[in-house]
Amino acid sequence: MALHLSVFCFSSTVASGPHNGVRFFSQRTVKASRFSCQSLAPISRVNLKGKAFPGDGVPETKESSLVVCFGELLIDFVPTISGLSLAEAPAFKKAAGGAPANVAVGIARLGGSSAFIGKVGEDEFGYMLADILKQNNVNNEGMRFDPAARTALAFVTLKSDGEREFMFFRNPSADMLLREAELDFNLIRKAKIFHYGSISLITEPCKSAHIAAAKAAKDSGAVLSYDPNLRLPLWPSAESAREGILSIWKMADIIKVSEEEISFLTQGEDPYDDAVVLKLFHPNLKLLLVTEGPDGCRYYTKNFSGRVRGLKVDAVDTTGAGDAFVAGVLSQLSVDLSLLQKEDLLRDALKFANVCGALTVTERGAIPALPTREAVLDAMLQSVT
Repeated sequence: MALHLSVFCFSSTVASGPHNGVRFFSQRTVKASRFSCQSLAPISRVNLKGKAFPGDGVPETKESSLVVCFGELLIDFVPTISGLSLAEAPAFKKAAGGAPANVAVGIARLGGSSAFIGKVGEDEFGYMLADILKQNNVNNEGMRFDPAARTALAFVTLKSDGEREFMFFRNPSADMLLREAELDFNLIRKAKIFHYGSISLITEPCKSAHIAAAKAAKDSGAVLSYDPNLRLPLWPSAESAREGILSIWKMADIIKVSEEEISFLTQGEDPYDDAVVLKLFHPNLKLLLVTEGPDGCRYYTKNFSGRVRGLKVDAVDTTGAGDAFVAGVLSQLSVDLSLLQKEDLLRDALKFANVCGALTVTERGAIPALPTREAVLDAMLQSVT
């Protein structure tokens, strides 16, 4: 099985000295990368049939709208041909991934302010991923490098419909070994929104680091955003996954789940039944989002609920679609949290997020496929003309 990999040319390694066995990031440069993107230019106010979208116009300061994403950053290997098993695939395309990192890049691509906190291996993949974040205007000061563990890898099988199956290589990987003492609490406390998943809850010491980081963000007034992003093969059992995901459920202000995750968390109940979905709505929750793939999404708050239709596209690879949707939502909320109380404006933000997810499935890989704000607005204009 041949792996067809992009060739990267790195400058000499520059890293600070070891700190408790972990190297902290110093600036490195990369001469060429298939993942590089141009710096984001401000996008002028766009009016779609008389509707202005949240976040258009004069933005708030970067610090006041910062979204800090916590968790895993890894390499996805995606088959170049869909519909084959891993053993049958003739070649794989290397792509940066990891749900929280995808969200961070997605927000930056949309013109927002984001940062990533997590750990990678002190290896070429780890440094490559740090460079990719930097090139995409994501603050990577919270990244840590472990000299004793490798950067996580995931092989992603694409079915003929673009849906995925995963094979992970973590034994353990560096992201699992992030410790509370390595957290950048100054960065965490600057967050307007703190976003995370559940994979960082699977093992110690990362579980304790996750809980400490979320608590620090909450204590500093940040809104907590949670996407469970269920990856059952990574958990010891289905029951431990359900228990782990629900263990921090009531901390979150915003939760995004898929239909499959609703069925899993409610042990087989109907994810299309509002009464079932509302079992997951806790008293302090501000917004519960249910993604329905190409059909769009549902939203639930204490005062209103509804459905927003999606944009139909030909799916090539659904990797990162949910993360692009989350990035679309958080990029709007980071500028104006009052959207949580204004249904018409929230619906506009969700239309924007649905298009973010739709455009992402038209290309292979997660981070390489995440759209710019301009691309999303262009697609929205085309859909209403």
